[in-house]
Amino acid sequence: MATKLAFLFYLLFIATILAQKQASSAEVPASDQLHPQGSLQYGMSEGSLRPQDCSSKCTYRCSKTSFKKPCMFFCQKCCAKCLCVPPGTYGNKQICPCYNNWKTKRGGPKCP
Repeated sequence: MATKLAFLFYLLFIATILAQKQASSAEVPASDQLHPQGSLQYGMSEGSLRPQDCSSKCTYRCSKTSFKKPCMFFCQKCCAKCLCVPPGTYGNKQICPCYNNWKTKRGGPKCP
């Protein structure tokens, strides 16, 4: 009888360890949540870019325009404020609300 009870406690102990190991492997480290560099969302959600990344994101954003200087100027200004640049070379502004909602005095879009 005592051996059966010891065996049951042993199984319960093993099940507890396995459950804890499985739960800890499912957690995402806090550092990955702040700057998910390998993620598709990096730089495409508001506040996810670091200021030093704005130049490369804006270079791509403005790569197909014939007005590169003003595009780069305003893109970098918007990126510095919003820490976000929409994906692609045109459109997709709904992904970055700050970038999308910043308007000129006349009500036009400030960010390219």
